[in-house]
Amino acid sequence: MIFTSDKLRSQAAKTLQQIAFEGRSANDLLATIEFDNPADTSLFKSLVLNACRYFDRLEAAINQLLQKPLRNKDSDVLCLLVIGLYQLQYSRIPDHAAIAETVEACEQFKKPWAKKLINGVLRNYLRQKEEITRKLDQNWDTKFSMPEWLIGKIKQSYRAKEHKGKVAEILEASNQQAPLTLRVNLSKTSREDYLALLNKSEIEVSSHSLVKSAIVLDTPVSVTKLPKFSEGWVSVQDAAAQMSAWILQPEAGMEILDACSAPGGKTAHLLEFSNNEIELTAIDIDDRRCERIEENLERLQLDAQVICYDAIEYLKETNQQFDQILLDVPCSATGVIRRHPDIKLLRRESDIDELVLIQKSMLEQAWRALKPNGKLLYATCSVLQQENSEQIKAFMDSNADAELMGFDKELAELSNSEIGLQILPNQLQMDGFYYCLLTKQAVDK
Repeated sequence: MIFTSDKLRSQAAKTLQQIAFEGRSANDLLATIEFDNPADTSLFKSLVLNACRYFDRLEAAINQLLQKPLRNKDSDVLCLLVIGLYQLQYSRIPDHAAIAETVEACEQFKKPWAKKLINGVLRNYLRQKEEITRKLDQNWDTKFSMPEWLIGKIKQSYRAKEHKGKVAEILEASNQQAPLTLRVNLSKTSREDYLALLNKSEIEVSSHSLVKSAIVLDTPVSVTKLPKFSEGWVSVQDAAAQMSAWILQPEAGMEILDACSAPGGKTAHLLEFSNNEIELTAIDIDDRRCERIEENLERLQLDAQVICYDAIEYLKETNQQFDQILLDVPCSATGVIRRHPDIKLLRRESDIDELVLIQKSMLEQAWRALKPNGKLLYATCSVLQQENSEQIKAFMDSNADAELMGFDKELAELSNSEIGLQILPNQLQMDGFYYCLLTKQAVDK
């Protein structure tokens, strides 16, 4: 759907309303909306995502400025106010332009009474900004714009003495803009040679200090500007997500399963690592996401068997045994909030226990499909120990043939967990991620 620039802020408010009050995914919504000017599309996406990032804080500020709360049926007006306040507090848009454009956007809602309200709230915010900010900073939920229940979960995970200060670091990092990180296809070129190509294109980058296939861009660019992108020389993937192939180190001829594999970044990296000489099965439950796996593999000229099916059901039904299994389980995604700020609005406390049960079931079923002496890499993009080290400890307590494998010294020193490898958001410019590598001991007959 293509819109004109005069609809930019009203459409941003409507999209935010669908996320905050209808539980829609930002990615899904943003993929369907464009403006006739590409710069407007970029601004629109920025407004929506950053309004999600600071929604709780900005809503609290609005409540301080309203004489009486808005009615439920006026959630569109609330969202327009959030969009307006975001511009005043965090963007480079001049205050007068932000106020004028936000007030004018009311025309699209057919609520003429809201013009005066929005104008008054935004102008009063500028007058009272210092006092409002002081009040908001007194409580962690409004200071970091994070649901109180989630802060409690993070505190529970990092309450030990050795984790002092980690909770605030996680909350702060979750509000930062994530860098654009690339994965160089080392089966086609070296990282050094690709860096040279980027330098020729005047794209400023640096090599990631830990992950040998990763390059971090100083400023994000469109993939269309990346040299040899269409020929499969490079992909967009966070450095922490790239670790899976480096940890498993698949060898030619191995049978490997990538469960919950969409959009296919880790699948492709396993194939690149092994020069496309492994037999890889990629599973995902969603048709559209499976199409994305196929598209990524085609661009990278890689081969895998892609099966669109429920991973747990597949694992229950298959008689195949695998040398290696990458089990990237559904999780709270609390380690990637900086990339997907709508998680703050979409996730519910009850989701965590439900996800833990799904993870437990997937672990148990995947273990059945692993060959003796095979390796299983459990992965999440979560920072919650309930989904990570506690999940693994419970699994090992009930599976005597599961043996914990260590990481090399450089990785082990990064970890914020006694069991497995826990990376926190923005640690070495990476997303929050958890890995645990298990091997299945052969049973003597």
